[in-house]
Amino acid sequence: MTEIIPSINVKTFEEVEERIARVEPYVKWCHLDVTDGIFSSHETWRNPKDLLDLETNLNIEVHLMVSNPDEVIDDWLIPPIKRIIVHTEVIRNFELMREKCRDRGIEIGIAINPETPVEAFDPYVGKADVFLFLTVPPGPSGNPMHPNTVGKIASFRKYCPECIIEVDGGVNPHTYEKAVFAGADILVAGAFIFDSKDIPSAIDELKR
Repeated sequence: MTEIIPSINVKTFEEVEERIARVEPYVKWCHLDVTDGIFSSHETWRNPKDLLDLETNLNIEVHLMVSNPDEVIDDWLIPPIKRIIVHTEVIRNFELMREKCRDRGIEIGIAINPETPVEAFDPYVGKADVFLFLTVPPGPSGNPMHPNTVGKIASFRKYCPECIIEVDGGVNPHTYEKAVFAGADILVAGAFIFDSKDIPSAIDELKR
């Protein structure tokens, strides 16, 4: 079954805590969007030290949509983070980042923006734990899924049947089936879950 991971894209740590509490009973993972206002014009909360005091049983996945992931990744190698995702468009030394993550027992994923060719993933096959297709422009939650990404997902699935594919952006009941049929293993959903008045029902709707 495809895994559903709620996405948190907010300005303050208080909002991070509040949203984690809302979904914790229903999922195993949570996805934190971290943007710096440079890689994306949108800015979110991005102080990793706050997580040291976070009380949660969830596995935390951090999506670093920042201009300098090589320089800041050390700050994020802390509990309760279990996976860090960085972008092909800005990384300089993936091997070093991978080694740092391995030393801390943290998975590392690689991501591409909607306009980035899927071939950008090729050098990381066999090295990255997860391959994330960002299917909306980097920024706030709620944007529609870019139409060309479904074909890119299917192409990469054919190229790498064993790779774990994660899809982030515009996930709702209308796009869910397309992404899963194309080959997605993990779907990251923000607005559809947190805008719902009934979060467990929204999550269940995406699991069907």
